[in-house]
Amino acid sequence: MVFPQQSRIRTDIPHSARIWNFWMGGRDYYEVDRLAGEAGIDAYPGITTMAVESRRFLIRVVRYLAAEAGIRQFLDIGTGLPTMQNTHEVAQGIAPESKVVYVDNDPMVLAHARALLTSTTDEGVTAYLDADFNNPEDIIAGARNVLNFTKPVAVLFMGVLGHARSYRDMRRIVDTMMAAVPSGSYLGLNDGSTDDPAYVTLCENYTRTGGVPYNPRTPEQIASAFEGLELIAPGVVPIDHWRVEEFDPDKHTSVRGGVGRKP
Repeated sequence: MVFPQQSRIRTDIPHSARIWNFWMGGRDYYEVDRLAGEAGIDAYPGITTMAVESRRFLIRVVRYLAAEAGIRQFLDIGTGLPTMQNTHEVAQGIAPESKVVYVDNDPMVLAHARALLTSTTDEGVTAYLDADFNNPEDIIAGARNVLNFTKPVAVLFMGVLGHARSYRDMRRIVDTMMAAVPSGSYLGLNDGSTDDPAYVTLCENYTRTGGVPYNPRTPEQIASAFEGLELIAPGVVPIDHWRVEEFDPDKHTSVRGGVGRKP
């Protein structure tokens, strides 16, 4: 199920979803995205590791929500291009009846939607909503066509809220979404942080390409998105330290993330 709007693919300016696909080793990008991606690697060689760890974090979060928290409804906002183990594949692999709504406004992402939707389970539902996360009210209205907002929903923002125009906008978007879902719902979120100056430089260079700016936040700003929620251990931490068996405390990616439950 896809909810389409009128849009076209821009091949003259880079797009973060396609650059991320390049960093992940995919093939769904254009020359302008490759050039921007290679420039990003030059500025911050750890970006490819960050891309892989971000996907692994998503997988762990969805597994936790489906297997331990018993969530059966997922709203994945800013999903990007399909890569390894997408949200619906993880959730429906644990609970085949899970319903997943993906939200993105990149026409290339939507062009992949029909093929991706064929991998849903017979018992579950997978849908795409063409919408901009800056307009959370539109997302809520569209998602209600698939999800039951009287039952818990997992709202996921994975590496996208840096595109919010300001920290205040980031909080507005998250707060609006979490106000719309009932008690027992969850927020899963990660975003690039200001921990590493080289990563901040990468983001500044990307802005100069004409792509939508990505603004890394301080660890405190990222953690504040969970205000009013019950944090799941180990809290808001570097994503490669979140619910893993072993990690090096002296090494981490410049991405912070966590999961919180709405009381």
